[in-house]
Amino acid sequence: MVHAIQFHEPGGPEVMKWEEVEVGDPGPGEIRVKQTAAGLNFIDIYLRSGARPVPMPNGLGLEGAGEIVAVGGGVTDLAVGDRIGYADLPLGAYAEERVMPAKIAVKLPDDISDEQAAGMMLKGMTVQFLIKSCFKVEKGSTVLWHAAAGGVGLIACQWLNHLGVNVIGTVGNAEKGELAKAHGCNHVINYNEEDFVERVKEVTDGAGVPVVYDSVGKDTLRGSMQCLQRRGYLITFGNASGAPEPVAPGELSEHGSIYLARPMLFDFIAEREELLACAGDLFDVVSSGAVKIEINQTYPLSETVQAHKDLVARKTTGSTILMA
Repeated sequence: MVHAIQFHEPGGPEVMKWEEVEVGDPGPGEIRVKQTAAGLNFIDIYLRSGARPVPMPNGLGLEGAGEIVAVGGGVTDLAVGDRIGYADLPLGAYAEERVMPAKIAVKLPDDISDEQAAGMMLKGMTVQFLIKSCFKVEKGSTVLWHAAAGGVGLIACQWLNHLGVNVIGTVGNAEKGELAKAHGCNHVINYNEEDFVERVKEVTDGAGVPVVYDSVGKDTLRGSMQCLQRRGYLITFGNASGAPEPVAPGELSEHGSIYLARPMLFDFIAEREELLACAGDLFDVVSSGAVKIEINQTYPLSETVQAHKDLVARKTTGSTILMA
């Protein structure tokens, strides 16, 4: 029998169960995938905990890689034997096998491993849309990126450095600071020891930055607003420290008519052409060697509970994958 992580009520890591599941034949527009690995992401914590409610019972995981073992009717651009990666709804990546919509799967290049794909599809495409579509960064500019040693952060530091962008990154300890610096972060700020607002002003000679990328949330959002130039962009894409207090529209004008955005990857890859372009850009930058995908933690799927505990405790760096 096939096994998968299921949860029947929202809560802590202990609500996840390693259960036998039925996996049927793919219907029209679907594929059945024998999975190699699934990616672990902070959004999985929000979904499991109930911060973002989902129907119950349900599976977990948005990111994975594997081989197609069956194809439903109407699927023309994918075939049995193709290696694929994906990062999108519906939930269910934490599984040995699954049936899923063909439209969210992307064929993997030969030089991209399943493990790399499982560790980068969601995180890497998130970086792509944040720096290319949500706010198009310019060579020579300076940006602030919170959680620079995280899975998204390490990819972002490398990619931005490759584009000639000066990166100021925040981290939680000295070890993570060294990791971020080794991956292209030009100025590292340990926010547990320094005032990141003052340090950003110091690095930029008081000018501030045109854009802040903030996945931390409660602990950093209002400080992030103070780091921006006039008409700057605050892009919040996660709440690792919890949801921030609501922002009144008047606060945006008080900080120099700044813009506040809360984008999600899924709205930038909803069309097949958008998905292929975003994934293609990611594959290109990884294949070139400009961005390296480092899997720093690996767990068996059956030990997903421990993986979630470690992620919440901020014991992980870079990408974490769950092996089927």
